[in-house]
Amino acid sequence: MRAVQVKEFGGPEVLSVTEIADPVAGPGEVVVDVAAADVMFLDVRLRAGLGTDFFPVWPPYVPGGAVAGVVSAVGEGVDASWIGRRVATGTAASGVGGGLPIGGYAERALAKADALTAIPDGVSATQAAALVHDGRTALGVMGRAAVQPGERVLVTAAAGGLGTLFIQLARAAGATVIAAARGAAKLALAQRLGAHAVIDYTDADWLDQVRTATDGHGVDVVLDGAGGDLGGSTLAVMAPGGRLIGYGNAAGGFANVDPEAATAANVTVVTLMELTAAVVDWTAHFTRALAEVAAGRLEVVIGQTFPLSEAPAAHAAIESRTAVGRTLLTVE
Repeated sequence: MRAVQVKEFGGPEVLSVTEIADPVAGPGEVVVDVAAADVMFLDVRLRAGLGTDFFPVWPPYVPGGAVAGVVSAVGEGVDASWIGRRVATGTAASGVGGGLPIGGYAERALAKADALTAIPDGVSATQAAALVHDGRTALGVMGRAAVQPGERVLVTAAAGGLGTLFIQLARAAGATVIAAARGAAKLALAQRLGAHAVIDYTDADWLDQVRTATDGHGVDVVLDGAGGDLGGSTLAVMAPGGRLIGYGNAAGGFANVDPEAATAANVTVVTLMELTAAVVDWTAHFTRALAEVAAGRLEVVIGQTFPLSEAPAAHAAIESRTAVGRTLLTVE
């Protein structure tokens, strides 16, 4: 079968399509004929040789931790009725809070039977693939943030896959949503999705603009997908009793927040590690996200798709910061 491999660490050009052996389902596993594979920022970092202390992957390997498609074979102990069904799932090697995001950029991928989620009618394979990580994470984060009607919510990296979901979910919860992103196109997308105010965080006075958007009250919740110093700086515009959920590291590392300063400001900081370590029914969150899409209450923003052979272009789009929403590879 065709698969994309990282044969050495480096730039997007090290991704190459090659022929490898078809996967064989072991006990408790299935083979999925892949229609779409998610492309994550983490994939880009690992391909460059970064983050291997936490995710020990070494060339040659096939990137990608989430796929959607049709089950074509099952292993020992797996109900044969899965064969022929549309599913979305993490790959067999991946997992929430652990595992490795590998095996997905291919015509066929292995998955664990107990991790399969059937794709409901009205949801496409591309939408489902885009939600494998983002759908469950968005609902898990929203559950931890406990956004209340009338609260003010700041979403950073608002035009990314998770950010676009957070805008919609926070608005549905009755919050006033302030979306921060880079560039006019991303801000226009955030506004279309329902953000009450949009702010470009490359503006020197962007934090002042956040204060103005809250009439000086500050924000009650920060959903931070940017990370780094940018994410950490949002502490300065938070109201007492606020919650800062630092789930992203697009700026290079998670939000750089001084714990003593957060305590002094009476702000609770929740990291991605704390979220993934908690006892959460991630499968239930994913199922609910799919149901919301099927019902037309949640839009999945897929900004760009590429055929398997153009995986380098997919990575380049993410690295250049031009990508919006989710980036996917498709297999035809």
